[in-house]
Amino acid sequence: MPAISFEFFPPKTDEQREQLDAAVSRLKAHAPEYVSVTFGAGGSTLSYTDETVRRLRSEHALSVAPHLSCMGGTRAEIAALLDTYKASGCRRIVALRGDLPSGMASPGDFRYAAELVAFIREHSGDHFHIEVAAYPETHPQAENALADLRHFKAKVDAGANGAITQYFFNPDAYFRFIDDVAKLGVSVPVVPGIMPIANFSQLRRFSEQCGAEIPRWIVKRMQAHGDDAAAVRELGADVVAELCRRLLDGGAPGLHFYTINRARATASVLERLAAR
Repeated sequence: MPAISFEFFPPKTDEQREQLDAAVSRLKAHAPEYVSVTFGAGGSTLSYTDETVRRLRSEHALSVAPHLSCMGGTRAEIAALLDTYKASGCRRIVALRGDLPSGMASPGDFRYAAELVAFIREHSGDHFHIEVAAYPETHPQAENALADLRHFKAKVDAGANGAITQYFFNPDAYFRFIDDVAKLGVSVPVVPGIMPIANFSQLRRFSEQCGAEIPRWIVKRMQAHGDDAAAVRELGADVVAELCRRLLDGGAPGLHFYTINRARATASVLERLAAR
């Protein structure tokens, strides 16, 4: 199997903690290189992120990459977080611009992820392996595709070691992105972000918000199953496993799964890949 990693989000309730523990217990059997923990800017989720990082390290013996976001954070706050993560043994960070939370007037001291990456390097040297985001289908807020590619190059020039993509279902979008950034002189590993399909109607809503395109043929095949949840899950696992095979056969350096803190859909894809 290639190098794989999983993304989790910090639970806020006891029920969510139990759900996360169950998912992690099942998925860690697939020996991830690391797991990442998302970051909630500007308030309450900040403490949950640190708590979740510590739990995953101490209770599950996993290598953990906390997410850091520009939004709402001052240089001093981010420096303190970097020191906390360094002291706890973290060696990897996922550095993102993030979205400004509703009700927050100030974006913080950094406007772009490239500025955050540069600050991490300035503050912590080479201690952290820094991952950044990549958008094979172009960031929904980008002026145009070329501007988006230049923003990506700026993050790498600032010191990023690698990237994880927004999820997508068209492998050609990924391969075109790799070719395009190579023409700009960028050669860091770009790992495809994979979204397993568990609830298709939920996925469609989420994809509309984040600009990920679901090919028409997938939509039509899903619609044929109607409300048959088991059939939707089976088709989803087949579709995503085939996407992963095409990506790996084409040279993708690994796979990063957006788990939504649930194991079944991700495990189904990995089992199909292992069976190959």
